[in-house]
Amino acid sequence: MDPTEELSSPRPPEPPHARPVTARASLVAAGVAVLLVAAIVLGSRGLRDFDSALVPYAVASVFLAFGVTYRYVVWISAPGARRLFRQGWRAALSWENLRSAPTALPRLAITYLGFQKFLGARSHARWAAHQLMFWGCLLAAAITFPLTWGWFTFTASSATGPGYEMRIWGFKVLGFDSGSFFGWAMYHGLDLAAVLVIAGAGYFLWRRTRDREAITGQRFGYDFLPLLALITISVTGLLLTFSTVALHGGGYEFLALLHMASVVLTLLYLPFGKFFHIVQRPAAVGMQLFKYVSRRGPAGEVHACRRCGEPVDTAAYVANLRATMRDLRLDYDEWAEYCPRCKRVLRGGAYLSQVKRGYR
Repeated sequence: MDPTEELSSPRPPEPPHARPVTARASLVAAGVAVLLVAAIVLGSRGLRDFDSALVPYAVASVFLAFGVTYRYVVWISAPGARRLFRQGWRAALSWENLRSAPTALPRLAITYLGFQKFLGARSHARWAAHQLMFWGCLLAAAITFPLTWGWFTFTASSATGPGYEMRIWGFKVLGFDSGSFFGWAMYHGLDLAAVLVIAGAGYFLWRRTRDREAITGQRFGYDFLPLLALITISVTGLLLTFSTVALHGGGYEFLALLHMASVVLTLLYLPFGKFFHIVQRPAAVGMQLFKYVSRRGPAGEVHACRRCGEPVDTAAYVANLRATMRDLRLDYDEWAEYCPRCKRVLRGGAYLSQVKRGYR
C-alpha cells in the first residue's frame, strides 16, 4: 500500500464511549472554571483587592483549572485509572481503616507527596534536585495564586512607620516590620522559590545533556521544555528584583512582560505536558494505602507465584490488578499471578518456541 494513500485514508471512528467522556469532562471542567471565577470575585471582596495588572495571570489560572480538570476527568474515565481512583478513595474514606491505622494516610502522604522517598532509591542527587524543585514550585504557587486572585493584600499600617499588615479576604492575619528578616522573607519569598527551582531544574537539565541513560529516551517537548520553562520563569523573576534593587527600575517593563509571558504559557501548557503528573501523584497515595491496609486486613495473605512460589503481593492487590486487565480486555490477566522473574522466563520460552521456530 502506498504510504501517502495510507496517510490520507480516513481515520477510524471514535469508540462509542469517547464522546460521552469528553462531553462530561468539558462540563465538569467548565463548572470548576466558573467556581474559580466566583471565588476570585468573592475572595477579592468584589474585585476591590484585585490588581488589574495581574489580569493575564488570573485568566491563565482559570484556563489552567479548566485544562487540569478536563484531563483529570478523562484520565480517571479509563478502566485502569478509574479502578485505582475508586480503590484509593474507598481505602481513604473507610472508617475501619481509620480506626485500625489512623496514621497510615498522613504517613503515606508525607512519604510519597512531601519527601518522595521512592526517588531516593534511584539516586540521592536526583532526590535532592526533585525536592528543590518541588518545594520551590510549592512555595511559588502558595504565594502567586492568592496574590493573583486578590486574596492576599499587603497594606501599610501607618503613613510614617515601616509596619505592614497582611490581609486574607480582607481580614488582618498578621503585622510585620518591613525592615526585619521576616519582612524581608515575606517580600522575597518568590526570589527564594526561584533559587530553589533553578538549582533543581538546572541539575536535571545538566543530567539530560550528560547522562547517557537520560539522553536515549528524552524528547524536547516532554523532557526539555518543562525544565526550560521553569528556569525561564525563575530567572526573569529574579531579574525583576535585580532591576528594582540595582538598576532603579531600568528595563523593568520589558522584564515584566517577558516574565508574564513565560508564566502564562507555562500555566497553559501544564495540563497537557509532563507537569500533569503533579495532579496524578495523589492517586498513587490512595493505591499505596489500599495495598497497606490489604496487608493488615483479614484478606491480607500474600499471593504466591504460580510457578516458583515466591510472594508476589497481597491477594487483594493481585485480584484488583487482574480485574483491571480484564476491564482493558487483556486476555492474559493470569500473568498477574506470576512474579517478575517468572514472567521474563515464560516470555523468553514463548519467544523460543513460537517466534524463533519460524527461522529453522
